[in-house]
This record gives sequence, structure tokens and C-alpha cells, in this order.
Amino acid sequence: MHRALLLAGSALLFAAAAWGQSAPQFDSSAETREALVQALAESRAAEARSQTLEAEAALAENSAERAARESAALAARIQQAEAGIAAARARMAIVDKERDDLREMLGEEQRPLVRLTAALQQFSRRPVALSVLRPGEVRDLVYLRSMLHNTVPRVRVSTAGLRNQLARAAELRREAGVAAETLKAEEQSLGERRAALAKVETRERLAARAVASEASREADRALALSEQVRDLDGLVDELDRAAALRQRLAALPGPKLRPAAPEGSVVVDGGIADAASDAGDSNAPSPYILPVTGRTLVGFGAPLDAGLSQGLTLGPLAGAQVVAPASGRIAFAGPYRGYGQIVIIEHSGGWTSLVTGLAGKTVTVGEEVVLGSPIGVAGPSRPSVSLELRRGGEPVNPLHYTG
Repeated sequence: MHRALLLAGSALLFAAAAWGQSAPQFDSSAETREALVQALAESRAAEARSQTLEAEAALAENSAERAARESAALAARIQQAEAGIAAARARMAIVDKERDDLREMLGEEQRPLVRLTAALQQFSRRPVALSVLRPGEVRDLVYLRSMLHNTVPRVRVSTAGLRNQLARAAELRREAGVAAETLKAEEQSLGERRAALAKVETRERLAARAVASEASREADRALALSEQVRDLDGLVDELDRAAALRQRLAALPGPKLRPAAPEGSVVVDGGIADAASDAGDSNAPSPYILPVTGRTLVGFGAPLDAGLSQGLTLGPLAGAQVVAPASGRIAFAGPYRGYGQIVIIEHSGGWTSLVTGLAGKTVTVGEEVVLGSPIGVAGPSRPSVSLELRRGGEPVNPLHYTG
């Protein structure tokens, strides 16, 4: 029995050295479990969003609307798989930490068993027939066997905890295997969904070539504007002013027929109200979601070298899918100095979303996007994606508007 315990403990010391090496490092067990809970919640939210978008795509009346919701649904499925991968890695990190702790505990508790096993092995090598030739050793043999007869039950009791720990070690090996299989399945699903989204995006690009010239001119104007302004805040402000002008022009009344009795008509002095002047929380884009799944690295209002943070910075998986946080119009999409590829989305009511830190973008200026539409991907190595939500040009906390 003791030998079996020793062998099982030794197997635990050297068993799963190769598993879970890709699991992320967390500062504490509490942080790891918090990441697991967050990833599971993000996976459920992405799944629910994809089901809603798929239902809307099925009911869409025109092909453009249907394609937009199909791609948004696929992006949601991708984010669901990404959250599943994050959850599997967090589980592996939890199991890994518990196994490390258990190995240390077993190492301490196995020392007395090692000494006892060594003594028993030495005793077993001495044949009883040889002991008969020396009567003193026969007495010692009888005494030792009598002592062992009384001691073995006590050893069994004292090693009950050790046996439970070895059983827990076997359970942890099983959990590690399940987590590894889950991770493999989620990664395979992620690859398949990315391939499906790429096909849809290719089909949409081919269909959009007819209006590419106008979109190209608008994109050139946006890029020229980005070279003129001094900083990112100036770019957003200029785009906000252009959006406000566009909304005012769209709200102008059309030509009216001459009244039948002009002498009886009354001239009413009216004007066009600035859409952003009375923008309040009631006009906030809703629903509103975060553009990527991942841990929050920097919160809104957190102190930075350049001042207080005006948005959120998230740490997604490498190459993660980035989506539109709400429906709107792409006002800018392209590189901007120091921020990687950025996307600025105009929402109704004077609201604007700014997404920075993208490694690549999949939208063009002037494009209308729906909630969850794919807009780009995160970087390949330790990426960080930032989100700013502005109301009338003023930054507000995006978490106040997410569901």
C-alpha cells in the first residue's frame, strides 16, 4: 500500500509538465477566477447577440441589410469562441495552480513514507531462514512483526489525508484533460468562424465595388483631414462638426407648394436645432457593447502619464475580432500616428465612438454599420484595444451604457 502511495505521488511530481503552458499568467487566484467568470459571461452575451442577429438577418427585406446582420452574427460567433478560449485558459491556470500547491504538500507528507518504505524494503531482503541461525535476530524479527501488526492500522489512518490528496490529484489530471479538449475545440471553432466571416466579407466587397469611387473620395478627404489636425482629439472634433453639419442638412425641409391663398398665410420663424446641442442620456446609442472580449487594462478616468484616461483599454486575445459597439456611420477608418489603425463611428444624437489599437480594419469611410458589425482585428502580440465614447465631443464612461 505504501509503495503504491509513493509511486502515485512520484507520478504527480512529473506528470503534466507539458500541458497548459499557453495558459495566461494572473497575479492571484482571485484574479484568475474573476477572469473565468468574465469570460463565461462574455461567451453567453456573444451567443445571445449572434442568435438575435441571425433572426434579424432572416427577416431582412433587402440583401444589404441581410448581409450586414449575417456578418455581425458571424463576428459575434467569433467573439463567443474567443471568450470560450479565454475561459478554458483560465480554467487551466486554476488547475495548474492547485496542482502546484498539491505537489508541494505531497512532497512534505511523503517524507516519512519514504523512510518507512526504505526500511521495509531492507527488511524484506533478509530471508527468515538466515535469521534462524542467529537467535537474537529471531527475537528481533518476532518483535518487529508484532510492532508492524499494531502499527499498520495507525499508518493507514495517518495516511488517509494523503490518499485523499492523491485522489484529488487524479481528479485534477482529469480536469486538465477536459480543459485541454475544450480549448482545442474552441480554437477549431474559432478558425472555422473566421473563415466563414472572410467569405461573407469578400462577397460584400465585390458587391460594393459599384459605389467604391464615392467612398474612396470620402476616405481620401478623411485621411487628408487626419494629416492637418494636431492630435486625435482635434480629429474627432472636426469629424463631429462635419457630422453635425450633415445632420442639419439632412433635416432641412424640402420645397413647399405655394399656398392657395398666400395673403392668408403666416410666416413662422423656425430654425434647425443642433442635433448635438440637447444630446442627453436618453439619446445614447442603445444597445451598446464593448468592441472586444477581454480583461480591462485601464479603466475610465484612470491616471495616465498624459492625464486621466478618457475611455477603456481592453486586453483581448491576439488577433481578436473587433466589432462596432453600436449602429452608426464610419466617419474615419485608417492609420493615425501612435494609435495604430483607428475607427471612428458616428451615432445619432451627437454621439461618437472611437476605437484605437487595431492591427487591421475591415470598414471604409461612409459605410453604415450595425451593432456588432466587424470593423477590424486586434494585434498579434499582447494587443490592447481602446474605446472612447463621446457625447457632443465630451468623453463619457462607456460602461454606463453597456447592458
